[in-house]
Amino acid sequence: MQTVIVTGGAQGIGRVTTQYLLTHGYRVAVWENDPEAVEELADAMKSANSKALVLNCDVSSETAVKNAVRATLDRFGQINHLVNNAAIMINKPLDRFSLEDWNKVIGINLTGAFLCAKYTAPHLAEQQGSIVNLCSTRAFQSEPDTFAYSASKGGIYALTHSLAISLGPNVRVNCISPGWIDVSALKKKGKARAEQLRPEDHSQHPSGRVGQADDIARMILFLIDDVNSFITGQNFTVDGGMTRKMIYA
Repeated sequence: MQTVIVTGGAQGIGRVTTQYLLTHGYRVAVWENDPEAVEELADAMKSANSKALVLNCDVSSETAVKNAVRATLDRFGQINHLVNNAAIMINKPLDRFSLEDWNKVIGINLTGAFLCAKYTAPHLAEQQGSIVNLCSTRAFQSEPDTFAYSASKGGIYALTHSLAISLGPNVRVNCISPGWIDVSALKKKGKARAEQLRPEDHSQHPSGRVGQADDIARMILFLIDDVNSFITGQNFTVDGGMTRKMIYA
């Protein structure tokens, strides 16, 4: 049975991905830095305790990542795939966006992905495994005041092809760029508030709807599948066609 690490796996896309992986026969190690979300997920995963491990891990900390790798190996004996999903967003006007804000976002979103790849890579290579990085359509287009988030996702895009060339052929590395994915109801209980989506929210997408976390989870399952071993160094945009749409006022 293969083992998958999902960072930021207790909320949003990460949580749905964790559930998908468990129901498709994988063992999952969730690395999450929100204590409340960790506790909620651990309670929810009790029925799958032989296949699930929930760890408190700050991916921007080298020590924490090393410890999480060790704990995952102690529990499951191997690491086959890494899903770098952990990310935060801080949006402020430039004159109020501090260096501390910048470093926090870059530290979790980009440095965290680097650290997780660095310390899992030898174990992934042993298993001819893979890495899936969560990029974003915001790596290629922006709304105002998304400086650090957009920059971090642009870095993820570049880190992906760099890792693919550096770690191949033993480790495949790809990334996914989600568009608008509604995760409003998939947060920890204290923050879960289902957003009331409007008809125009859906209709502006060429696909006819806003995305769901399941759309990304299914792409992750596709990319980690061993039968897709010819795919590496690629970015897959999953956005309902929005980045291909010309918009005229």
